Amino acid sequence: MRIVADFHIHSKYAQATSPHCEPDRLSEGAKTKGINVLATGDFTHPEYFKELKQKLKKNEKDGLFPHNGVNFILSVEISCIYGIKTLKTKNIKHNTLRMHHVVLAPNFDVASQINDCLDKYGNLRSDGRPILGITSPVLVEQLMAISKDIFIIPAHIWTPWFGMLGSSSGVDAVEEAFEDQAKHIHALETGLSSDPAMNWMLSKLDKYTLVSNSDAHSIEKLGREANVFDLEELSYKSLINSIKTRKGFVKTYEFYPEEGKYHHDGHRQCNIRLHPNESKKYGNICPACRKPMTIGVLNRVYQLADRKYGHVPEQGIPFQHIVPLPTVISKALNKSETSLVVEQEHSKLIRYFGNEFAVHEANEEQLRLATSKEIAGALLKVAKGNIKWVPGYDGVFGDLVLDDSSRTLRESEEIKFSKSSKSKK
Repeated sequence: MRIVADFHIHSKYAQATSPHCEPDRLSEGAKTKGINVLATGDFTHPEYFKELKQKLKKNEKDGLFPHNGVNFILSVEISCIYGIKTLKTKNIKHNTLRMHHVVLAPNFDVASQINDCLDKYGNLRSDGRPILGITSPVLVEQLMAISKDIFIIPAHIWTPWFGMLGSSSGVDAVEEAFEDQAKHIHALETGLSSDPAMNWMLSKLDKYTLVSNSDAHSIEKLGREANVFDLEELSYKSLINSIKTRKGFVKTYEFYPEEGKYHHDGHRQCNIRLHPNESKKYGNICPACRKPMTIGVLNRVYQLADRKYGHVPEQGIPFQHIVPLPTVISKALNKSETSLVVEQEHSKLIRYFGNEFAVHEANEEQLRLATSKEIAGALLKVAKGNIKWVPGYDGVFGDLVLDDSSRTLRESEEIKFSKSSKSKK
């Protein structure tokens, strides 16, 4: 049974999130994308928790909640902000740590206990992604005391400000972040600005399964990254077990990391975007205003890497780069993503293939039969990697450049890797 799962999204109760992010609209969006299992997001928010129970609880089956043709899984992203004085680790580089973690729960009873536990650490009503004064080790310890079936995934681990290994995190390893509770961490979320190939440059991450999720704040962003499984049966336990053991975990769908909004270094205020090699020349200081730049994901990976790009671990899960269909169509037609013609061409593709992921899996003949020469050509370039990017930096998403050249941006910027390593991808 082929399953596409997105374990990290947000609801209408989270800041800067669409009011359409509730179960009915989310399920419709998931079907358009081709998602079978979708996170609820934000179950710690009291109003949303009440809404989820009303719409989903009666249909509970094996830890999942079928609704309108989509299986929901209870999830929330927790923002932990805390001082280092309560930690055992001595080599933390900052006085305050900020980390985001995705939490998955097997049923409403356990989710309710989680809410009761976390309520004393902050205001669960203020945001769908609650900001709590609890350390990462204590968070894991208390959740494990509630149920060993709870699953914790450090979120977008390379994001500068709130990623566990981000440039401003203050820690360099899972063990530093979680101390004696690191034994309960089995998976890491790579985030939009990195892909598995970048994470494989760190041997110390080999023991963790790499997962990819959308972190969507709107219906349109669902499934921009996702996980693909082949399971004999679908349940909460079968999904978690597949993540832990990597058995039945087929691949992940990935952003090209250059599209992520923290891939390169830079300073948005000054319109300064720099590759790590260039940043080094300036001492990581903005050459325009002389203030510190935001150090991006690529730079941070370079700092911690002990392998060259192109290494594939023995148990590495395969991955496939994708670009959201509206982005590809808009670039092919030179029209805005929100234009009517892009919407119409997107709808045609969905009607022809059934969902967006089916489009990403289509071969050349199918694409040329389904759409115009320009759009089919653009989709094929994306699938083959024959594209370039103006990389994302300091909160600005990267910009796709359709080009006849076979060189990727990484090659043009002298991120060297062999042809043999490319073939492994």
